[in-house]
Formats: sequence, structure tokens, C-alpha cells
Amino acid sequence: MTISEKTPSRVRSRTGAILAGLAVAFLIFDAVIKLIPIRPVLDAMARLGYPARLAPAIGILALFGVALYVIPKTSIVGAIFLTAFLGGATASQVRIGEPLFTHILFPTYIAALVWGGLWLRDPRTRALVS
Repeated sequence: MTISEKTPSRVRSRTGAILAGLAVAFLIFDAVIKLIPIRPVLDAMARLGYPARLAPAIGILALFGVALYVIPKTSIVGAIFLTAFLGGATASQVRIGEPLFTHILFPTYIAALVWGGLWLRDPRTRALVS
């Protein structure tokens, strides 16, 4: 292989890692703040109609999904888990009538980062899709 043949693969892999890193960073931040009883989380849980006592469980589920996603052997399962998890977040936003582009679709943006990052860096995922 020549250097020019390796470059697109290297660029694709790095771009995938950056996209995945952004999604992981957001999901970890979101999970950690749910483990700490801070006022914005408690207010958001109330606005969404969920008891505040569920926040830590939701945070743990998010961390579980992230752990599956960052382990190469389970990354596809992690992406599927996180997609379902983020689908629940989308449904919650739809149910209370939040704005479309800023609230309802935000979990979809994160899911797109998850799958885009995985597709760019994992040949198994590209093979699955194509």
C-alpha cells in the first residue's frame, strides 16, 4: 500500500474517533450530572414528568451504554443500546411539546455522532451497512 492509500483510512479513522469522542463526552457529562442531585437535573426530571429518584438509574444506564460503545468488541451493541436510550429521550421531549430542532432532535444529533463515528472507524459497521 502506498501512503496515499493509507491516508483516507487514517483520516476516516481519526474523524470517526473525533465524532465518537464528542458523543461520548456529552453522554458521560449527562450521565454524571444525573448521579449528582443538582437543581438543574431535578428541575429537568420534574419538567419531563419523571420522579427525581430515577435520575441516578438513567445516569447509570447511560454509562453502561457508553462502556459498551467504547469497547471495540461491543461497540456495535453499544451503539444500538445508545440509539434506543436516546430514542427514549426523544420520546420524552416530544411528549411534553419541546421545540423540534433544539430539544426533540438533540438526542438524534447525538445518535448520529455515535453511528457516524462508528461507521468511520469500524470496518465491521461499514460492512453491515453496505
